[in-house]
Amino acid sequence: MQSSSHIPFLDLVTPHMELEEELVAVFRRALRTAGFIGGPMVEEFEHSFAEFCGSTHAVAVNSGTDALRFALMACGVKEGDVVVTVPHTFIATTEAISQAGALPEFVDIDERTYNISVEELARYLKEECTRHKNGKLISTRSNRYVTAIVPVHLYGQVADMDPILALAEEYGLTVIEDACQAHGAEYFSSKMNRWLKAGTIGRAAAFSFYPGKNLGACGEAGAVTTEDPAIAAKIRMLRDHGQAKKYFHDIEGYNGRLDAIQAGLLSVKLAHLAKWNEQRRKRAAEYNRLLAGNDEIILPFEPSWSRAVYHLYVVRVADRDGLMEHLKAAGIGTGIHYPVPLHLQRPYAELNYTRQDLPVASRIAEEIVSLPMFPQLKAEQQALVANEIQVFCKKVEAEQASLA
Repeated sequence: MQSSSHIPFLDLVTPHMELEEELVAVFRRALRTAGFIGGPMVEEFEHSFAEFCGSTHAVAVNSGTDALRFALMACGVKEGDVVVTVPHTFIATTEAISQAGALPEFVDIDERTYNISVEELARYLKEECTRHKNGKLISTRSNRYVTAIVPVHLYGQVADMDPILALAEEYGLTVIEDACQAHGAEYFSSKMNRWLKAGTIGRAAAFSFYPGKNLGACGEAGAVTTEDPAIAAKIRMLRDHGQAKKYFHDIEGYNGRLDAIQAGLLSVKLAHLAKWNEQRRKRAAEYNRLLAGNDEIILPFEPSWSRAVYHLYVVRVADRDGLMEHLKAAGIGTGIHYPVPLHLQRPYAELNYTRQDLPVASRIAEEIVSLPMFPQLKAEQQALVANEIQVFCKKVEAEQASLA
């Protein structure tokens, strides 16, 4: 069916128009002070973002990829190590691991949350690794030392961190959070008996501020949060050519600094993030209500220990491509996050993973579709989206009945 209405998958124009004067003031401040690299605007954002997360330190860098790479390096991940993560994520997760000199190895995901499966992680550590005589863990797949775990807080929901941390302690591993989609997401730690924000649970955490994120820059940006002052200091050197003092280089580093203008823009937006996250939660609850009872659609699952911030609202349907085409014809934007799991991507072909090695991630990649989700999404727009989904599902049911 053709429709003149258009519901975008993501609206980045409206929030910027709402904040236009504040955002333009950031450019004026930079122009009038020539403060383009480092300086007060970067420091102000770092302080505010650390406070938002409940972290002691936040170090701003130029992308989420560099945030994770620097976090891994600062935590001691080095050439020849293995870092365990999931295949159902954006490739930046594994790029950062590879660029830190390590090898990614994969464990499957939980079928309900789409985050790392604690059971599969435990099985991997017990069955696919052995202890060296020095006590370190070795992967039988690659014959390399396993040193770290990177759980990805996918779609705005924190992974089940208590058992992950327990496994890491048992096997002597470091946990570094990929929180690039989870700004403000919370996890109830039964061990600590309190809610913790993403970015404060592992030894360090990486955030991305790519424009489409819950907190997005007007370009590339990222940050690392940590409680460890030594890690924060190492990342500050890594991002700035290895120097703690200008022209005095303790290590060989990188050009990974965050532009001051982007930091200033992020500071403006950060003041609105809690409100925007709450609007996302309300929009997710409305989708849940509108789509409840439809057996053709699997809705997102939010455990009792999670307060998700719904960076994405992802459903599963058998005929994913058919649904997307139907919604496109109705003027409704959609996305797929992500269509091919990383263990089946060409850069990792030499790791020799098959679909059967990680069956849940392999299957889910063929069924997921991301529906429109942003803070300014209107209830009437959601009603239209839900109605078109119901129309499509009824058509599928009728076709199946005619073939029975």
